[in-house]
Amino acid sequence: MVYIQDFVFVVMTEAIEKPLLLSAEQTAALLGIGRTLFYAMQSNGKLGPMPVKLGARVLWRRDEIEKWVSANCPGAERWRIMQGKNND
Repeated sequence: MVYIQDFVFVVMTEAIEKPLLLSAEQTAALLGIGRTLFYAMQSNGKLGPMPVKLGARVLWRRDEIEKWVSANCPGAERWRIMQGKNND
């Protein structure tokens, strides 16, 4: 028998373990690289997904990072084209 509170606990646990937005450190860890390399990739156009601003924080969308990896990590320009986004 499954209880609603059990389902809510599982959903809340997944949300805590898999946040939707990630810091640079969390994103680098998810990618299996160091923070320095992560920032270097971002600054030289090798990191496809662009960050989002949430208040003063700069964060990356987990789902976009996962899609980017599934697409074999194209550079930023190619990634924007693949996503149908222009360079604005």
